[in-house]
Amino acid sequence: MTPMANISTLEMCRRDLFTAEEELMKTYTEAQVERILRIREMYNWLLANPEAKDRMFVEEELSRGLIRHRTQAYGDLAVVRKLAPLLAQSSREFHRWRFNELILETYQMAKKRKDTKTMEKAASSYAKYNRIDLEEEVQFPFELIAVQPFMATDDPRVLGIVPIPNVRQYVKDTLARYVKENADIEDITWEEADLEEDVLFPEDEEAPLDEGDAFTD
Repeated sequence: MTPMANISTLEMCRRDLFTAEEELMKTYTEAQVERILRIREMYNWLLANPEAKDRMFVEEELSRGLIRHRTQAYGDLAVVRKLAPLLAQSSREFHRWRFNELILETYQMAKKRKDTKTMEKAASSYAKYNRIDLEEEVQFPFELIAVQPFMATDDPRVLGIVPIPNVRQYVKDTLARYVKENADIEDITWEEADLEEDVLFPEDEEAPLDEGDAFTD
């Protein structure tokens, strides 16, 4: 792959801040990879020191020998500050990357000691955590689903029902006919039932116990 020379540092870091160095070398120039790794190191430092002031950031980067000039440090600081809110949304990806780094370090240390048992455990943990034995889930593009243009209507023909001509007059005539056919039905208003609740359920007197409710010690 041809290294991408015309790309901003911020865009590089947005894409590949936690990409392995070997993969970075396939995509960017040596100078670009060096800056990505430098910003990665300082970004991790800022995560561990979230209350650090800008001056502390610059002094820390200078003390680590990562750069020689303060202007470079302030340039890196500007990139890190812009990355912070973006990467905070991807904290899970950061911890995933960190876990993989720890597992790979463990594997390399075990390899140097020729500890095949630990190598096998590290490799198994790496494969299980990254779920490389499973097929990648296909994300359905819900955002591409067009909203259906539903419109309210009182036309029954959309349901395949033949409409009644002049339906409002039909309803009026039908109602008048049924009223005429049932003229003996009298509409009355409701009235409250006189149950004498004050007598049946006095509030001040206790209800007498039934024989079945009586008890003895």
